[in-house]
Amino acid sequence: MIGRLRGTLAEKHPPQLLLDVQGVGYEIEAPMSTFYQLPGLGEVVTLYTQLVVREDAHLLFGFATLSERTMFRSLMKVNGVGAKLALTILSGISANDFARCVQEGDTAALQRLPGVGKKTAERLVVEMRDRLDDWQPVPVLPTAQPVPVAPSGSQALRDAISALVALGYKPQEASRLVNGLDEDLSSEDLIRAALKRAVKV
Repeated sequence: MIGRLRGTLAEKHPPQLLLDVQGVGYEIEAPMSTFYQLPGLGEVVTLYTQLVVREDAHLLFGFATLSERTMFRSLMKVNGVGAKLALTILSGISANDFARCVQEGDTAALQRLPGVGKKTAERLVVEMRDRLDDWQPVPVLPTAQPVPVAPSGSQALRDAISALVALGYKPQEASRLVNGLDEDLSSEDLIRAALKRAVKV
């Protein structure tokens, strides 16, 4: 089991990144909450990881904090929730807010996340409530300062739409969520703003 990796951040294409660990490039998928905390390319970063083995692939997921990874592991134990949906959930809502929704039985908020319908939201509340009884809110660390991005505004918009589609949003919905946002923002900031819009809808 690969539990943690420390290496140089070589590529960032939300929700995927490439981590160079002593010459070996690890392709890792990460929730947007982790992307917001990543340093610039070429910087050293440490990620807690979870290896998911499927018949057709071995997928590596990375997290900035142990609490995120713990939540990811708990989500995957819920009937009907796989690794991709767990990643989408953690990208659309913080672990603290998710825990609050479960503890308060707020299925309406959960249904605003892509891929989470009424039945899945109810199942999340029922199956996760006991597991989150002792959940302690994790202090939110200040995110890294935005790193200047080379792509033009339109390229950043395309990257943001592509990332939202990879997270489970339909292309039309992804376009709607970024419509009207400041094109001078980085793709990560565009995604953050779009996800906030989605949860508030």
